[in-house]
Amino acid sequence: MFDKYLIDADSVQNIGPLDALTGFSFLSKLGYYRGLGLSMIEELVVSIDGEALPREAVRFDEGKGPLTLDEMETAYDRRWPFGAAATIFVSLPGGFPGGSHELALSQKLRISYLPFPSFNHDKKRIAL
Repeated sequence: MFDKYLIDADSVQNIGPLDALTGFSFLSKLGYYRGLGLSMIEELVVSIDGEALPREAVRFDEGKGPLTLDEMETAYDRRWPFGAAATIFVSLPGGFPGGSHELALSQKLRISYLPFPSFNHDKKRIAL
């Protein structure tokens, strides 16, 4: 429904010292018209040029401190409000690759009143 808003292309930036980049980050919004508890976000998959990055490399921060995807499963007291940007951190030695590349994000969300998960996808062409 709100897939085109999942990735804020202007927010992509590398993390770490210039001579030893440790990864990158970007802002993301929820692809669902209501907020969700973090424990209801079943999966966040970040890909570059069609290649999914390891789950263990992804961290999520809605403003209360970064969590691994495993930690989000039991973050019952934390919520991602609709329309609010959260930061996705990705550990990737060397940072986001130079040149133009396709950054993709997939969200698998558990919606309480749906008998199936909601899948949301966005991809943007990024050149840092």
